Amino acid sequence: MSASSSKLRMMILSALFAAIIGILAQMTIPLPLVPITGQTLAIGLAATILGARYGTLSVIIYLCMGAIGMPVFAQMSAGFGILVGPTGGYLVGFIPTALVIGYFLEKTSFTLKNAIIANIIGMFIALIFGTVWLKIIANITWSAAFIGGFAPFLIGGILKALIAAWAGIAVRNRLKSTNSLTAWSTNAK
Repeated sequence: MSASSSKLRMMILSALFAAIIGILAQMTIPLPLVPITGQTLAIGLAATILGARYGTLSVIIYLCMGAIGMPVFAQMSAGFGILVGPTGGYLVGFIPTALVIGYFLEKTSFTLKNAIIANIIGMFIALIFGTVWLKIIANITWSAAFIGGFAPFLIGGILKALIAAWAGIAVRNRLKSTNSLTAWSTNAK
């Protein structure tokens, strides 16, 4: 397979994962300040399967789709206002989340143990970005931001990190066995 067709395949997979993030974002449990969504699960899957470069690209595509008005954010919302609103920190935080998860796996190895570690680290990155942003934008105290934007998501976040690690490694191994992932996806084992 040529380098250009290999790169095209990975770009298509990135776009596919952007759509998957948008679909899982619709799985929501409403809470007063910030809803629980399937986005973080999808981010973990994208980064675990595609690695740092293309996992992060899928997040950027997703954010661009939502920013230009496609209703891909939680509860079918869209627009640039969502990115700068109270939940925008979580959305923006998905970029470093995917980057760190993918980078960690590329620098270690794509094993279940490393994927669990990477996805838990990623969960904390998203929560920290979101909580800090929520505190600043909503002009609330640190304790209120922690109670409304961090604490309610810990147990679910860990559960989603475990699912993303397990499913991500399983799918990644299957895609690699069919040569659907290429050297462009990662430079790792």
